[in-house]
Amino acid sequence: MQLAWSRSGIELGARSGLEARLKATAETMGRLRRIGRARRALPPNVRALGWVSFANDFASELIYPVLPLFLTITLGAPVAILGLIEGIAEGVAVGLRGVAGWLSDRAGERRRPWIIAGYALSALARPVIAAAPAWGYVLGGRLGDRLGKAARTAPRDALIRDSTPPALVGASFGYHRAMDTAGAVVGPLIAVLLLASGWSLRSVLWVAVVPGLLTLVFLARVREAPKREETTLELDSHDVRRLPRPFWLVLAVWTLFSLGNSSDVFLILRAHDLGLSATLVILAYALYNLVYSALSWPLGALSDRVARTSVLTAGLAVFALVYLGFAVAPGSWAVWPLFAVYGVYIAATDGVAKAWVADFVPPGAAGTAYGLFAAASGGALLLASVVAGLLWSRVSPEAPFVLGAATAACALVLIVLANRTSSLWGK
Repeated sequence: MQLAWSRSGIELGARSGLEARLKATAETMGRLRRIGRARRALPPNVRALGWVSFANDFASELIYPVLPLFLTITLGAPVAILGLIEGIAEGVAVGLRGVAGWLSDRAGERRRPWIIAGYALSALARPVIAAAPAWGYVLGGRLGDRLGKAARTAPRDALIRDSTPPALVGASFGYHRAMDTAGAVVGPLIAVLLLASGWSLRSVLWVAVVPGLLTLVFLARVREAPKREETTLELDSHDVRRLPRPFWLVLAVWTLFSLGNSSDVFLILRAHDLGLSATLVILAYALYNLVYSALSWPLGALSDRVARTSVLTAGLAVFALVYLGFAVAPGSWAVWPLFAVYGVYIAATDGVAKAWVADFVPPGAAGTAYGLFAAASGGALLLASVVAGLLWSRVSPEAPFVLGAATAACALVLIVLANRTSSLWGK
């Protein structure tokens, strides 16, 4: 009798376990089908540009953690040269960010030539870096890469906006950011695996050439956006002074925030300063990109359903808390949760901020608006990085993060105040 009960219990347990697994599998398949339907709802240009950005960031983020070691170890350059190269490359590229978008508007909203030229320039710059016999060649390669990014960014964002119906703008920018950052997850992990397998730093840089060239293959699927009926403007889109007031308020808020949002290299330096090895720093950076990639699309889609400013203020609040966390972190263990939560901040702001710009830009002026947005935020980030370097060396390693938290708090307050007077946003 007891044996029969035992067998019956085993059979019931096995049946219930099988039912639970089948239910979980059905739920997973249902979730995948919903994701597939949501992806198919996005415009073809957005999906194509997602793959372009995936391949490009795979290449660039494979290089990013390796390049400082390559310069200082393989080429024997002093550490000061790192800051010089990045400062010159970013500084030269800032001005082109605004001009490229404006010129793409003047050319009848033809974005594709700028996008192709920008990605091609970055792809051709990578072999120059990999083959560099001295640090001057690396400077030339970084200049080419940053100029390529400056040339393509505003026209690409304008093409995403022009290709997308208003109800999906947040989802489109979120999807693009998710694909872009997925490449940024894979790149550093591949770099770690190759280095652990005994590859030289120069060999790893040559590997980055391949996904960079794949961007040119994926670009064949990108088309110009169809003209909309309202594209014949009542407003002269080539006169930046006539962009609507809400756009300038958006630009002011984001520039203020960017004045404290220094380069992520300071987060990497801080992680190392707190005790993480070089390999663990790269893995922590990959964790940040993983969270960023996983949440960008959902949070972008959420901003289509609720006020974008609600998502943005939440993101800025997270940024301020994370920067304060890096300032007061008690040890290396704190780096892991801080980097993970930092991914939540950027997922809630990067694509959503671009969708926010789209809400206030008239037809035919998207390139100009995104060019101004990229130039202003990029210039502010460059200044923030210079200031952060001075604060780090002359005050303390904690000081740049306190400044970043303060500027994020100020930008957050400005958004809240503007929301209380909704007419400021033209609503």
